[in-house]
Amino acid sequence: MSRILVHVTVGPSDPTKAALAFLIARTVVTEGHQLALFVAGDGVHLLTAEVAAKTEGLGTGKLMEHLDALNAADGAEIYFSGMSAKARNITADQIVLKGAQPAMPPKLVQLTADCDRVLCY
Repeated sequence: MSRILVHVTVGPSDPTKAALAFLIARTVVTEGHQLALFVAGDGVHLLTAEVAAKTEGLGTGKLMEHLDALNAADGAEIYFSGMSAKARNITADQIVLKGAQPAMPPKLVQLTADCDRVLCY
């Protein structure tokens, strides 16, 4: 199986694309691949309970359902941009993805180099 990086920068202003990004991340896991997820930019808003609960894409589902599925999965590497979160006044305790770690740009570069495929939303 492949190791796939899903890089999310889209925010709640595009709920269909935002939900799609996490639907794909969820699908990576359910199809038996290794997931590396890096959320940055306006995407960090999607990781808060308030935004996740109200974000639903047209044909791409409810964001919270995708996050719940990722929380139930084992083995996913999940990161969010510490710089993006800080700039948006989002603290680590507001992040609803279990095991999500703050990271800096070098981590994204490392994941990009190490993964078999990269999908960006």
